[in-house]
Amino acid sequence: MTKTIIITGTSSGYGKATAEHFLSRGWNVVATMRRPDLSLFDKADRLRVLPLDVTCPKSIAQLIESVGSIDVLVNNAGLGGVGAFEAMPMSFIRQLFETNTICVMAMCQAIIPQMRERRSGAIINVTSSVTLGEFPFAAAYTGSKQAVEGFSASLAHELGHFGVRVKLVEPGYAPTNRFGANAIIPVAKLLPGGYADFAQPFLEAFAKPALDHHRK
Repeated sequence: MTKTIIITGTSSGYGKATAEHFLSRGWNVVATMRRPDLSLFDKADRLRVLPLDVTCPKSIAQLIESVGSIDVLVNNAGLGGVGAFEAMPMSFIRQLFETNTICVMAMCQAIIPQMRERRSGAIINVTSSVTLGEFPFAAAYTGSKQAVEGFSASLAHELGHFGVRVKLVEPGYAPTNRFGANAIIPVAKLLPGGYADFAQPFLEAFAKPALDHHRK
């Protein structure tokens, strides 16, 4: 029986690549985004591109109801945020945590009941490689992703009793993702005082990541 996967944030980057990967493996794929665009994908009978606003409980509920049985959920949707922490408005920080943390929890809560009842399924929460080390000018963003990691570790124990798995994916920056485009405030506006000179080499390295083809 063909399995079904829901992926959030599939308009670009890792979300889009994940959808294409599972399509190539014969899965039924539900690719979600705020404004569905079928032209982003090659035509496939097993693909549904559906609207989803992860910040809207009604939108989440409508999606889960319309899709039915779901084997895997990939929480990939998120916002980027780079800049000096002191310059970040609290409204921006709250928006980062709302999208990157609270909305992941909301998606999990919406899908857990059916997985628990079937005693099968998997939830994949996409965080970031910034959680693996120290990365300057990403304090709030890192916090929003670290929170998901702690949440996921605890949730894995809860759901493991019912045969439901919870996993983390911690990707690095990729040239095809839209981390910068997904930032609400341009980084230039978040580097006051003497931060700009200090930040420049970090931002240049971030914009042009070294790809290690020899890593195994």
